[in-house]
Formats: sequence, C-alpha cells, structure tokens
Amino acid sequence: MSSTDRFLTCDCGRPLVTVDVVIFTLRHGDLQVLLIRRQHPPFVGMWAIPGGFIRLEETLEEAAIRKLEEKTGLRDVYLEQLFTFGHPRRDPRDRVITVAYMAVIPATGVVSRATDDAENVRWWSIYDLPPLAFDHGDILHYALTRLRYKLEYTAVGFELLPEQFTLTELQTAYEIVLGESLDKRNFRRKILSAGIIEPTGRYRTGEGRPAKLYRYREDAVAEVKARRLFP
Repeated sequence: MSSTDRFLTCDCGRPLVTVDVVIFTLRHGDLQVLLIRRQHPPFVGMWAIPGGFIRLEETLEEAAIRKLEEKTGLRDVYLEQLFTFGHPRRDPRDRVITVAYMAVIPATGVVSRATDDAENVRWWSIYDLPPLAFDHGDILHYALTRLRYKLEYTAVGFELLPEQFTLTELQTAYEIVLGESLDKRNFRRKILSAGIIEPTGRYRTGEGRPAKLYRYREDAVAEVKARRLFP
C-alpha cells in the first residue's frame, strides 16, 4: 500500500468547525461585547460569544457574516479573522475547532437584535465579564489585545465612532479601548499630523465653546498602515 493509499484510508475522524464572532462597540462610555446565554448543554446558563457551525456551502467569512447579521442586523461593518482555537478538549461534546472573528461596530449603527431577547442576549463590559463557556475567556482576551494593537497601528478605532466626531470623543474612545489616559496635547498633535482625519466645517454646540467636528478620511487607510500613533 502506498503512502497515499494509507492517507486516504486513515480512520482519523472528522473534527467539526465553527465560527465565533466577537462583536465590539462603545456604549455608555464603555467598551462592550455582545454575549449570549446558552440555552442547551454544555454550559447551560453560561454566557458565550455568538457563533455556530459553518454550513457546507459557505466559506468561513460567510458564516461569520451570517452570525453577525443574525445578532446585530448588520453586515457591512469592520470584520477580520482573529485566530483558530483548536484545543482537543475545548468542547466536551466533540472535537470542535473554532475560527474566531472580530467585528467593530459604531454605537450609533447598532440596531441590535439583542433587545429582542434581553434576558439571554446582551451587551457586557469587556472589563467586567460574567463566567464564560468553553474557552471564550481566552478568545475575548485575544480579541481585546488585537483591538488595542490595531488601534495603535491602524485606523480601526474610527469604526467605533459615528461618521462625525470631536477630538475629545475620539480621544475618549482611544482611552476606553487602551485602558489608559492619554495626554491631550500629545494625542491631538499625533492624530492631526497622521493625516487620517479632516475637519467637516461643522461644529457641535452645547455647553461651553462649540467643538469642531471631524471625519475619517477614507483615502487614509494606506497611509496609516504600520504607523504607530502612540509609542
């Protein structure tokens, strides 16, 4: 028997494949993630990242987009593949490999279907999570680390903001995600010199002086790649 024949007849079993989608947004001055309370074994009653098994006819990304739309009603948002988690005992039911994705959604764009079942689907602070099923604690830790990295090196942070924003709102978003305070003068100097935002010519009025509104420059994606904004 050739080595090829031995491979073809190997009784190695067939691992199952799922996708899990970490969905981040800024809500109530906090970085939050969407979680689902499990209704079936294993880990009944515990909270988990939205996800599920991929269908035979869909790609991994298509499966991730489907799960995202099911839980938020959104499709056209920032989505990237994070990592593959495949510890043999990560799921007590079977040998299950999951491909984790990260979605970043502006709070103003969230038309969340979580409100349809608030008892079992809800937003949680990434800094105050409930007990989690499977290895989802590890996945969320990895996702937060990746988001922070992307925030410093790319323009992904703008995906968390509405189309127009003040510099104060932008700095606040960065501080919430990074988990640290940033010097106001240094932040503004670096973000303005990076050339990734532009003034809209409009102002936000309220208490105090009117605040200038900015927007993200769509043609700035290539410029900001590999540039660390806050060394």
